[in-house]
Amino acid sequence: MEQEMARRAGQIDEVVKKYLPPEEGFQRTVIEAMNYSVLAGGKRLRPMLMQETYRLFGGKSRVIEPFMAAIEMIHTYSLVHDDLPAMDNDEYRRGKKTTHAAYGEAMGILAGDGLLNYAFETAVLAFEIEPENKNIARALKILAEKAGIYGMIGGQTADVNSCGRALDEEQLLFIYRLKTGALLEASMLIGALLAGATKNEQRLVEGAAQDLGMAFQIQDDILDVTSSTEVLGKPVGSDEKNQKTTYVMLKGLEQSRADVEMLSKQAVRRLESLVVKNEFLVQLMLFLSHREK
Repeated sequence: MEQEMARRAGQIDEVVKKYLPPEEGFQRTVIEAMNYSVLAGGKRLRPMLMQETYRLFGGKSRVIEPFMAAIEMIHTYSLVHDDLPAMDNDEYRRGKKTTHAAYGEAMGILAGDGLLNYAFETAVLAFEIEPENKNIARALKILAEKAGIYGMIGGQTADVNSCGRALDEEQLLFIYRLKTGALLEASMLIGALLAGATKNEQRLVEGAAQDLGMAFQIQDDILDVTSSTEVLGKPVGSDEKNQKTTYVMLKGLEQSRADVEMLSKQAVRRLESLVVKNEFLVQLMLFLSHREK
């Protein structure tokens, strides 16, 4: 599975690179920092989920490609800002210097801002591929909402406000649903929408992505206390360092692992209730829920 994921991630890399801005002009430094951030590694999970959901519903056009690049830019910008001194203050990610560590704090902020804006400049290029496709506008709306105050930013805000104080399960799951789950939901929902999935099919896909997002984040909490910096590619124990309540703290390690199993199986059941099938997508979702890094 890992080899096949790596092969497909390599193909996605070529798509993403095609949409990165050229490093030129008086603003070259911020563009270099943007491209450094995007090309610093990663499994390309969100564009992969988007592409595979698009294929699940029979999508074959290049119209998905600008959105694949855009979702990776948005995800990357969130990591760039998440690593800043005012946030998690991490100097390494994926085994490499974080953007602010490599380019300075100010350029780290600007690179994140640049990636968010450039993501939408990129996504709207889909209109040049299929000018009459009305679903492109709906996909842009999903992308904006899931990345914004009712999605990832909302989750990040609640997360920042929670530092240093205990959270109950409802508050924690709200953060997880928005901070981690929203972009996974956007990825799969946009893939389904652009391939022409029905509204009921879109609801099933969004539900599966929501379960996946929860399992993904709980597994992240598990890895923060069980893995190592060498394996994970970023510092472990950062949740405790930043005085954050985690699922493992609330439920314990054994129950957390059981809930990851339950949520991942629930996500797969939703997908398998569809008439259309994509075995790689099912295996991908299971792999992400049980990943070791």
